[in-house]
Amino acid sequence: MKMTAMMKGIDVSKWQGDIDFAKAAKDGIDFVIIRAGCGRVKDPFFAQNYSRAKAAKLKVGAYWYSYAESVSDARSEAAVCASVIRGKQFEFPIFFDLEERSQFAKGKEFCSDLVKTFCGELENVGYFAGLYISRSPLQTFISEEVAKRYALWVAEYSDRCRYGGSYGMWQYSCKGKVNGISGDVDLDECYIDYPSIIVSGGFNGFGSKEHETSPEKTITELALECIRGDWGNGDERRKRLASEGYDPQKVQCEVNRLLERMK
Repeated sequence: MKMTAMMKGIDVSKWQGDIDFAKAAKDGIDFVIIRAGCGRVKDPFFAQNYSRAKAAKLKVGAYWYSYAESVSDARSEAAVCASVIRGKQFEFPIFFDLEERSQFAKGKEFCSDLVKTFCGELENVGYFAGLYISRSPLQTFISEEVAKRYALWVAEYSDRCRYGGSYGMWQYSCKGKVNGISGDVDLDECYIDYPSIIVSGGFNGFGSKEHETSPEKTITELALECIRGDWGNGDERRKRLASEGYDPQKVQCEVNRLLERMK
């Protein structure tokens, strides 16, 4: 993924109450990840936080705190999340927040399946998805495949992040002090240029004409379907795409781009 100079951020929810994001921006904050909801409930401050952060010219992402106890629950949470964030634009990923002990108690395969289900559902409707998780459960309960597949935001309250794999964001404190916020706030650093990737890729509400192939599908949507195997492989894929009026070469270029981004 495209690296960038380190960006400073915060993540917020209803627990921060009324926030003056203009003051936060002047205090050196570049981006904010806003809780959109938890379980199947919208965060009551989400809309207000989103509009105020955008007005302050901050880059914005979102997260959804999970209580899922089954793959079906994760799919339902993703559907609610998508309905809450629909119609808005996010320069940062939409993160699946995995923290519950009851989830970890069910093991690595279960937790990895929750992540794949939630993030996959969001990708199906055009969002750039990621995982938020603390370092220890990440190393214990998330498969290497899943950790590499989605944008990764690691929490570890220390002088450095000790996770050995690659990651894009680090939450390093829950006791931060930032102008415009009363009380403590989580502090984050970002090392990947998510805004450029997301905007240029047409994700998270940034659809553009250059990605359109027909009123029904964008090239990015088609590429994600191809990666899932929905269109077959090789000559079969090319023939099926061509028969539906799509350009197989353009779709393959987008497949290659997405696979490179997912490494």
